[in-house]
Amino acid sequence: MVYEFEGRTEKEAIDRAAEELGLQKDDFDVEILENQRSGLFKKGYVRIQVHTNQNGPERSAKKDDEDFDQPHYSNGRRSDEKRSTGQGMFGEPEPKDEFEKAMIDFVEGLIQRMGYVGKVSVLFREEHKIGLKIDSEYSSILIGKKGKNMDAIQLLANIYASRKGRDDMRVILDSENYRIRREESLVRLAYTVADRVRENRGSVLLEPMNPFDRRLIHTTLNDIADVETKSEGDGLYKQVRVFYRGMGRS
Repeated sequence: MVYEFEGRTEKEAIDRAAEELGLQKDDFDVEILENQRSGLFKKGYVRIQVHTNQNGPERSAKKDDEDFDQPHYSNGRRSDEKRSTGQGMFGEPEPKDEFEKAMIDFVEGLIQRMGYVGKVSVLFREEHKIGLKIDSEYSSILIGKKGKNMDAIQLLANIYASRKGRDDMRVILDSENYRIRREESLVRLAYTVADRVRENRGSVLLEPMNPFDRRLIHTTLNDIADVETKSEGDGLYKQVRVFYRGMGRS
């Protein structure tokens, strides 16, 4: 299900979504559609889109009865996300239980059916999230242009996890540290584009991006007073427009 919520800040919009849907914040993915900073004659405004597999207020009693701390998004999803205890987030690349083994077997099998060879291991463990690392001589192909192939494999992995009864678990795939390198590249891009629109008093429409990459652009530029961002388009891969605050929205 997809919903939209508004607030003066991102936190207020997310809190409102959680309250109205009757969900914990880690039960849904958040995409920032629009982010405007407050000014002398203008209130701050954030519009978000919420994606969830739950049915809002009809959420099961079993989920309500579970007692655990919830994080969010980082994906990168949330800065307040809690790491797993014990041996920490990293370590133990071998599967620790049947679910982890099933996920590794699934991804390795999927890669094999694509015609390639790759070894999958556990990269990290967090509460309600597991990272899997793909080691392969065909990593560049498995990652694909702008990470689209890896995004597709990751989507199938999450669907498989749901079918295994683990709707509470989010699977993140990486290879050759692509996710980190991509994040650093997008942050640099965001600041470069912000300088350009401030200098030209205009706007720049970025390439189509997945929800995580778009949110990274939004949050990176959130603290620049005279720059605003807005998502445009339909579907999973939308574009972010970065524009000078005084130019209007045409």
